[in-house]
Amino acid sequence: MDTIIGADELSTRQVISDPYSAYRQLRAQSPFNYVDFPAGKIPGIETPLRAWALMKYGDVYGALRDHETFSSAGNPLVGKAFPPLVLILDDPPRHTRFRRLVNKAFTLRRIEALTPWISGVANELLDEAGRGETDIVRHYTIPLPIKVIARLMGIPGEDYETFKRWSDAFLSLVTMDNTERMRNIQEALEYFGKMAVARRAHGAEDLITALVEAEIEGEKLEEWEILGFCLLLLIAGNETTTNLIGNILNVLAARPELWQMLRENRGLVETVIEETLRFESPVQRLSRTATRDVEVSGVKIPKGDLVTVFFGSANRDPNEFPNPDEFRLDRDLRNHVAFGMGIHYCLGAPLARAEAKITLNALLDRFSAIKLGGAGGTRQALSSVVFGFDLLPLIFQR
Repeated sequence: MDTIIGADELSTRQVISDPYSAYRQLRAQSPFNYVDFPAGKIPGIETPLRAWALMKYGDVYGALRDHETFSSAGNPLVGKAFPPLVLILDDPPRHTRFRRLVNKAFTLRRIEALTPWISGVANELLDEAGRGETDIVRHYTIPLPIKVIARLMGIPGEDYETFKRWSDAFLSLVTMDNTERMRNIQEALEYFGKMAVARRAHGAEDLITALVEAEIEGEKLEEWEILGFCLLLLIAGNETTTNLIGNILNVLAARPELWQMLRENRGLVETVIEETLRFESPVQRLSRTATRDVEVSGVKIPKGDLVTVFFGSANRDPNEFPNPDEFRLDRDLRNHVAFGMGIHYCLGAPLARAEAKITLNALLDRFSAIKLGGAGGTRQALSSVVFGFDLLPLIFQR
């Protein structure tokens, strides 16, 4: 039986590590007002920061499609808890222009060209992981996506542990000491500042060069825009995929019959990826700001209020996905919102799907079965934004 969870507990470690009980209890009340961010965690935020929770599929889908009413700009934590990030915290026309700058790096054609290299990295990491019980997070799901995004950006993938530390610090708004968080973020910004200087002197075929050379309406990007873009690419380029792959492998380790089905029919690999995106969405929630007074499911949300869009809850809404807490391969998954919807649909979705597909095929080629090791996995509890594992010990059988 589910432990009773109050609305103001949505940002606690308990809910972060297992949000689905909270969604089941609270979805029918949505939209409701809750404490999104406690007082005193961030200098300058002396009172609790409240927001409206959207948990029903219809409300989430509607908000994601209506960027004029539910703006990505105007987050009160910008400049206090994190630096301004372009693209994800922008609305049109800025968003449109910035997205156009990096679109070509994430096209299906570019990803197909990169696939042999990604497969090589995947197999190299699996070779290094060795035999017996392996923490797949440390040995694979963290390094692979960071090495891939590092290659696209033109930074050394061997530094993946440092990059992951920066990424974790950025996302750990509620759970990490703010002084430590800001120290890590500043370290990251200084690093990308040096990379930008180097690319101005000697350009290369990478995203950082594209940013320092780009012009929008005849003007170069400002330094803070370049650094914010770099930070966003690093974080978004690894977190979603790290958590997606870990969630897939956890599902499969608990379902040996599904592993055998995949070995016999590789055509199901993509279906497993899509159902995992719905079932255990790697990004659980993001914030928006209401630009006008708006009514959602009969509830009035005032202009200027924060709104939290719960992707993970929408993807488990029984009104959209019957028996949503069951992992099934016979669903219509075209409308899940794991990668968002509308103009902010995840730029890196094709890359994340490709990395997951490469991973599954590499593992299916090598192993007849996988199962959980030790006491099972440990869910991350630092960031309310993402859903994944800190530790996932697996045993691979050849």
